[in-house]
Amino acid sequence: MTRIVAVRHGETDWNRNGRMQGWAPVPLNETGHEQAAAAASWLSDTYDIDRVIASDLHRTEQTAERILDATEPADVRFDPGWRERDLGVYQGLTYQDIESRFPEFGLGETAYEATLALPEGGESLRDMADRVTGQFETVRDRYAGETVLVVTHGGPLHVLLGYARDLSLPAALKNHHLDNCAVTEFRVAGREVEVVRENDTRWR
Repeated sequence: MTRIVAVRHGETDWNRNGRMQGWAPVPLNETGHEQAAAAASWLSDTYDIDRVIASDLHRTEQTAERILDATEPADVRFDPGWRERDLGVYQGLTYQDIESRFPEFGLGETAYEATLALPEGGESLRDMADRVTGQFETVRDRYAGETVLVVTHGGPLHVLLGYARDLSLPAALKNHHLDNCAVTEFRVAGREVEVVRENDTRWR
C-alpha cells in the first residue's frame, strides 16, 4: 500500500483577502508560519514519511521547509508540476472580481466549457487537472509502498479528491473545501485510490 499525504500550504495575506494567487510569489503570513509549524509537529507524530515533494512556489516552499524541520525525510524535491493553476493576467484579482466580471475563469463554475477557458498568459482548469493527476500517477508508480508527503495548493487538491472519487472536474472543484495546512490522505493499492483523511486540521 502506498500513502500519499497531501498538505495545503499555510495562510498568506492573499488568502486572507480573498485574492487568487496562481503562480504569484506570495509568502506565508505570520498565521501561515504558525499553521505550518503546528502541522509539521502533528505530521511527525502521525506518519513515518519517506520523502517530501512540494510545489516550487514560494508559499509551498516555506510550508515544506517547516515540515522538513520536524520530519527529516530521506528525500526532498520541489516540482513545478504541483503548482496551483496559472491564472495569467487575472492573477491577484479577488474571487468576487472573477465571479462577477470573468466567471468563465473561476474555480467553481459548473459548466464543462468553463474548464476549458484559457486566461491570457495562463492555463485552463483542464490543463491544470491533467498536470496534477499526471503528477499523482507518477508518484503512485514510482514510490509504491512508501509514504509520500506532497505539499501543494487548494486547486490541485480539489482535483485529486475528484480523481479519487471519479467525479467530473466541475463537481470536484465545487464540492470540496480545504483549509490552509489541512491534511488529506490518499491510500493507493494498484490502481485503486481511497480517500482516508480529508481536510484534517486536528493539529490546531
